[in-house]
Amino acid sequence: MSLSEQLPIFPLTSQVLPEGRMKLRIFEPRYIRLVKDSLQRDSEFVIAMFNNDKSPSEEDYIRPYGTSVKIIDFEPRDDGLLGITVEGQSRVRILGHWLETDNLRVGNIEHLPAWPQAVLPDSCINLKEKLQEAYETYPELSELLPDLSYDRLDWLCSRWLEILPLDTDTKQSLIKEESCLKTQEYLLDLMGK
Repeated sequence: MSLSEQLPIFPLTSQVLPEGRMKLRIFEPRYIRLVKDSLQRDSEFVIAMFNNDKSPSEEDYIRPYGTSVKIIDFEPRDDGLLGITVEGQSRVRILGHWLETDNLRVGNIEHLPAWPQAVLPDSCINLKEKLQEAYETYPELSELLPDLSYDRLDWLCSRWLEILPLDTDTKQSLIKEESCLKTQEYLLDLMGK
């Protein structure tokens, strides 16, 4: 485990994981500042899920596990908003967080080790085929990804966690694991081996 560092937090209902990419629309002044600072410093920020049952002022509003991301592209949008594309860098644990004067949330972040790379076992071919099918049906899910590493179990599990509409408790319990094996079990049960 590495030492903690302070990074801004962008709360969302969805999650991106390492090697994944996501487009975001930026319009609030606090997040415009986050983008400016991240670009000027070439630094990361954290995407973390929030707890719908809590008020934004409560300590456990932000869920403890998220992903540090880097901005890899940006463009002005037709609707006048700023569009950015981020890429997941590493899983993180948020040790504590607070609001700054402009209501930008910042936290002490601990980077977690990457899930070990794992070759896709024959027992998981179904997971690969269903993800390929989902990406063909909804190309916007995969169009941002530079590589489609279908033969890596860790990559496949990460992409499934990004797109499945799971409750935050389930996503958190799987994201915090030290490998993708619990996610593999969960997906196989979900999709009927």
